[in-house]
Amino acid sequence: MNDTSEISGPCKADFPTEGRLLGLDYGTKRVGIAISTAEQNIASPLDNYTRQTSEQDQKHLQKIITEYQCRGLVVGLPVHMSGDEGQKAKEARRFGDWISQFAGIPVRYWDERYSSATAEEFLMNLNISRNKRKAYLDKLAAQIILQSFLDSPNRDQKPESF
Repeated sequence: MNDTSEISGPCKADFPTEGRLLGLDYGTKRVGIAISTAEQNIASPLDNYTRQTSEQDQKHLQKIITEYQCRGLVVGLPVHMSGDEGQKAKEARRFGDWISQFAGIPVRYWDERYSSATAEEFLMNLNISRNKRKAYLDKLAAQIILQSFLDSPNRDQKPESF
């Protein structure tokens, strides 16, 4: 997985190298949520959120950002295999920029290719039933996205393909 954007969003502050980060696996119906440690070395799955109204989404996300004292946001960017951005990537960018604006924290976008498939395969290997996998899938995908970001030595560089 690769970095797919420079620091973006309405909050143009430098991206923090310390403090908790919130990781999101964006979806139009559900959002997987993960959180990092303050040292930014470990990501953990936190929540599967079923989207509602904009006001309710904002309230839920702001509560998490405040409770965990998040200093930055990492949003999975669903790019095509070629690296090109399609409609879903544009929606994910709008969503991340929206959160950045109301929460006042910087956002980074991160290549999320294979995150859901990796999470699904992991859960299948644990012999978790199809119905129970739904309860874990999105937040596990968010954890994979955020951990990939945390592990990357190039997380501060703009990718070559953009």
